Amino acid sequence: MLLLGPYLPDIFLFIIGFFLLYYAVVDGYDLGVGILSLRSNEEERSLMMGTLDSIWHSNQTWLVLLGGMMFGAFPLFYAIILSSLYIPIMAMLFAFILRGVAIDFYAKSDRKGLWGFSFGMGSLLATLAQGFALGGLLAGLDVKNGQFVGSIVWSWLNPFSVLVAAGVLFGYIMLGANYLILKTKDELQQRSFRYALASSVLTLMVSVGVYVLLIIRYPNMADKYTSAPGAFYVLLFPALAFFSFVMYFRSLVKRFELAPLLWNVAIILFSFIGVSFGLYPHMIPNVISPTVTVRNAAASVQTLWFMFTFMVVIIPIILIYTGYTNWVFRGKSEGAYGEDGKSH
Repeated sequence: MLLLGPYLPDIFLFIIGFFLLYYAVVDGYDLGVGILSLRSNEEERSLMMGTLDSIWHSNQTWLVLLGGMMFGAFPLFYAIILSSLYIPIMAMLFAFILRGVAIDFYAKSDRKGLWGFSFGMGSLLATLAQGFALGGLLAGLDVKNGQFVGSIVWSWLNPFSVLVAAGVLFGYIMLGANYLILKTKDELQQRSFRYALASSVLTLMVSVGVYVLLIIRYPNMADKYTSAPGAFYVLLFPALAFFSFVMYFRSLVKRFELAPLLWNVAIILFSFIGVSFGLYPHMIPNVISPTVTVRNAAASVQTLWFMFTFMVVIIPIILIYTGYTNWVFRGKSEGAYGEDGKSH
């Protein structure tokens, strides 16, 4: 076990990456359904919210775990992110509050139109906030001597972050549409196929643009993508992401129900790994002085060992619980919120 000591920062980077990916998928389709509900009538919106009734709480739990993991394992990274991306992060938290209240009030209130609209707007605001936070990070933050020295108000807003926010928006709509393909039927399912196709084309276009701009912006990433023999391994993941897109489009044409969601997950996985390998070991990209790396941002070895022991126990429990929940509530959603305020 002592041999793991030097590699603990990388192990926790992997664990946090797993948490982030899991959250992006499960709360991604959650938020995507909310955004799509803005274009639905009240009966369909009630059905769409009913598909999330049993899982939306646990989906957002992953974000709490992600924040706790970053605070404990990479306190320097956590501090810089909070100070530089304060506005989009606070906007995201406000949106989650609005969204959670809307879901609970929708089930009980006679004014379902108001709370249904709030549910959709909360989902849209949370999505855009996450997109701008990610875009602000990938655009590069002004960090000197381990402290953020840029503008707290506007550091997250730039043309690149707008592009990334658009990509997150289209990506979540794509996930939400694929989830509805799996969980609904008839007209709503057929319209979800159309939403899935349109949003996936837009997601592909934005993703290619983001990849190209990142390679142009960061020399260390460009070297990994252009220098042999490492380029072969790094380029493998964008190639797998593109292959997943091809298979995804095929699954939509064939009108499969589960396959589009699975290929969607594969697209996210391979795209994320490709970008992560390109930027590693830098946790905060910075064109001038990329000094925040996995090693110098990590907590002490003692702290990492304590957290590692805890995670070995807790991660399997969480995965078993969430897996069992999704298994129990598998299949089509047959009803909506009724007069008793419960999902049928």
